[in-house]
Amino acid sequence: MHVTELLEQSVGPPISYEIIPPKRGGSIDEVMSAVEAVMEYDPPFIDVTSHSAQAYYEEQPDGTWKRYIKRKRPGTIGLCAAIQSRFDVEAIPHLLCDGFTREETEDALIELNYLGIKNVMALKGDGGAQKPVRDSRSRNEHSTDLVRQIEDMNQGTYLEEMKDAAPTNFCVGVAGYPEKHVKAPNLTWDILRLKRKIDAGADYIVTQMFFDNERYFEFVERCRDVGIEVPIIPGLKVLSKKRHLTFLPSYFHCDIPEALAAEVEAADDDHVADIGVEWAIQQCEELIEAGAPSIHFYIMQNASVIQRVVEPLRAMA
Repeated sequence: MHVTELLEQSVGPPISYEIIPPKRGGSIDEVMSAVEAVMEYDPPFIDVTSHSAQAYYEEQPDGTWKRYIKRKRPGTIGLCAAIQSRFDVEAIPHLLCDGFTREETEDALIELNYLGIKNVMALKGDGGAQKPVRDSRSRNEHSTDLVRQIEDMNQGTYLEEMKDAAPTNFCVGVAGYPEKHVKAPNLTWDILRLKRKIDAGADYIVTQMFFDNERYFEFVERCRDVGIEVPIIPGLKVLSKKRHLTFLPSYFHCDIPEALAAEVEAADDDHVADIGVEWAIQQCEELIEAGAPSIHFYIMQNASVIQRVVEPLRAMA
């Protein structure tokens, strides 16, 4: 079922989750355990991130350095198939522009279609190493281009003209940034770029994590002002470690409110998760009361903290 249909049919605001695949050579046991833990709360879907290849250098016996490119976390499509099959829940793979040709993307979409996966997230990517594009292949430079490619396939148009090509039926999500994308000159410019993704065929938006609900409310209002009418799902993260005070802003480019940062900084290490859980519960309650279509939690591979947030929210459903 499409994400938009799941949101429309939900009695109360549903809560979805995003996980990260294990590193190359790792076991999926921890990931599957995290998914199993949140299935008790009937999530409408589980997002699975994707990662482009990263460049690294290795010294050679002659003293020179050789450049290698490798994906540290492969397996997004396989993990989605496993989750959807085992738990009977919609699994949503992230598709990236960075590190993938349009031809590779088309192949991935064909596989996803065969697997019965009907939802995808179209993203620019994490700025990984770009492989050379050879043999007349092409690349999606921006997530808007990726959305257009998916929408073309939904209309039965593939990269090469084919007679009687079967259309796909993907529901497409894209990312939104309540505090603007780090590379955007300002929020207005960023929202107008987001509008292009919607006009290209995107069906819903999931925001980057934020800790101040006012940022989300302002973002939604400004999106509506420019004609963006699709669901805008707030993305949240439970701050559970002191190092999150510096890691989250530097990696995800989000602000930590002064009150939250001060309370965490003054707390004992063992008490930090308690503060983060309470803050997340308050965020969720306010978002639900304000009419947010759902809540989306970034949990990586650990569901232990998120269960302490979601359990109290069940009473609001």
